[in-house]
Amino acid sequence: MINHGHTDRTGRPVTLHEVDADNWRAVADSAPRDDQRDWVPALAARYLLLSSREDTWTSLAVLAGDQVTGHIMWARDEEDGAYWIGGMLIDAAHQGTGIGAAAVRTLAAWLAAREDSTAVRLSYAPANRAAAHLYTALGFRPTGVEEDGEVVAELNFRCTSRSYGSRSSWRMKRGRGPEPADAAS
Repeated sequence: MINHGHTDRTGRPVTLHEVDADNWRAVADSAPRDDQRDWVPALAARYLLLSSREDTWTSLAVLAGDQVTGHIMWARDEEDGAYWIGGMLIDAAHQGTGIGAAAVRTLAAWLAAREDSTAVRLSYAPANRAAAHLYTALGFRPTGVEEDGEVVAELNFRCTSRSYGSRSSWRMKRGRGPEPADAAS
């Protein structure tokens, strides 16, 4: 489990968990609102398939309290050492409560605290104003680079100290952090 103390607007802790035999179906069944399908797949199952077929991405279940509410994944770019966040999909029934923001904060803090981290990045479609607004509010800034037609944004550590804590405090509190499969809770 990855837990950095972030909560949704109702006070439920938002944590990230390995996708396992107990939660994979709930993760796979997570579906966005119909108006979001231009930006994300109809079901999170597509992301699970991607991470199971390739060694690049690692899928995580997003939980609010004890309830699976969505999916998020991460990868490391071996060329420059940057970590990437992708495949964030919060089920339509759970949107609007801050779960997505808390999930991104949690994963970004965990990735940034890793000793080998050089940057934390993500990408989004230029026309996806909701994603641009969310990620900007969380401290991600466009790099001026586009990849596969998407805006690449990088976490600006100076803008996020209130939301995330300082980068050095992440290392002191969390160390390098356990791999999700090895974490105990």
